[in-house]
Amino acid sequence: MIDAFLAHVQAYWLDWLFAAITAIIGLGYRNLLKRLKQEQQKNEAIANGVQSLLRESIVSNYNKYSDRGYCPIYAKESIKKVYTSYHNLDGNDVATELYHKILAMPEEKGEYHEEQRVLAQMD
Repeated sequence: MIDAFLAHVQAYWLDWLFAAITAIIGLGYRNLLKRLKQEQQKNEAIANGVQSLLRESIVSNYNKYSDRGYCPIYAKESIKKVYTSYHNLDGNDVATELYHKILAMPEEKGEYHEEQRVLAQMD
């Protein structure tokens, strides 16, 4: 009986080896796909969180500078960078409108832009 078993093992050892390797590769691939899906979900959650923070920054800056009636050039440059990042994260809603309103604001107190007149007519 042992001789028959050894003969069977000698005849089919290569088949068993390939079957074992295929099973191991299959399990590894399945595990890899599961981890990739988890990482993708994490990355999406992080991107959504960052997008929300950037939107909040735009809204906050709009409220701040609309109360003042002007937005200094250095603030506009900062807001442009924030909006670019926001837009690259597929953000495009109310914050876009507020961004354009910020850019239309005068850069010094008491200054009046033609864009303000147009925006005032739109509101």
